[in-house]
Amino acid sequence: MADSELPIVLYHYPFSPYARRVLWYLSLRGIPYKQCIQPPTMPRPDLAQLGIKHRRIPVMAIGRDVYLDTRLILAKLEDTHRSLPRLGAADPQSRGVGRLLAALTLDTDIFLAAFRLLPEDKLPMLREPEFQRDRADFVGAPPGGWASKAEAVHRFREVMQVLETTLLADGRDWILNTSGPSLADIEAVWPFHWLVTLPQQALPPDQVSAAVFPRVFAWIDRFDRAVRATKATAPRPETLGGGQAAALILGSRFHDDAEGATAGPEYCGADGGVAKGVAVRLWPTDTGVNHRDTGRLVGLDHDEIVIETTLAGGEAGVRLHAPRHGFRVRPVAGQETGRL
Repeated sequence: MADSELPIVLYHYPFSPYARRVLWYLSLRGIPYKQCIQPPTMPRPDLAQLGIKHRRIPVMAIGRDVYLDTRLILAKLEDTHRSLPRLGAADPQSRGVGRLLAALTLDTDIFLAAFRLLPEDKLPMLREPEFQRDRADFVGAPPGGWASKAEAVHRFREVMQVLETTLLADGRDWILNTSGPSLADIEAVWPFHWLVTLPQQALPPDQVSAAVFPRVFAWIDRFDRAVRATKATAPRPETLGGGQAAALILGSRFHDDAEGATAGPEYCGADGGVAKGVAVRLWPTDTGVNHRDTGRLVGLDHDEIVIETTLAGGEAGVRLHAPRHGFRVRPVAGQETGRL
């Protein structure tokens, strides 16, 4: 079976700005996939059927391998369906621009600034006690406390100004001056598209608008129209229930050869590494830290951590992949052979 024949199942909820990154990518490349729609708050029993406790959305399966974190998901998708044109850049300089843009929008306070600017008076769900408790568990308190709305607007303006006066300054349509949207555009546009396209106005028009940042707003609109156009021709996703999705994934073969990765001191520090087969815990270090997965360590290298989950009945579950960046892995107490 070719990799293109392995089922892709995306667990998401439609208004997640992170899920949109993956949905855009799938649509722009025309990759067929199935989806399992999730509630915006915990619990998520559909993922529990795969032995997964991780709470961040989206989560994507290719065959029996399940991937966490949108950067890792997009990297894996770049290597699938090779008959379709990729969105990632071929030359090192352009790839570098894309990676720096991903760091700018994913590793800084941009998302928290955007979240702070959501209009609570116009989005009733934000005021619901259940949602507030869920997001408190998810985000916690940012270092230094939450920014004021004025500070969040300033942060948004700051990054928009960079885009307006550098990457988009020459009037190009796309970040890398390509003929259509690339992976670099996805990496850069998502937090701005999220707020700019809200039906409920989130940004003060005298400070953040098409009049103030004409090139950025034109780029966001152009990107939105490009994605909408591809949706008209892209394969329509089949929506699966949790049981259907789990059966499909658990009945598939593995996509990645994770057994080839090495857990050794060259990746883990001078004090040694966790041995393959040892029970470990895996969790993100920024948000959703209270939801930790336990499993057998299958593989570890400079880029990726892979564990095998266990199903409720004790059977082997899926191989769960997370990037090294932003995630931590530790041996379960009593099984230490070193620290990662």
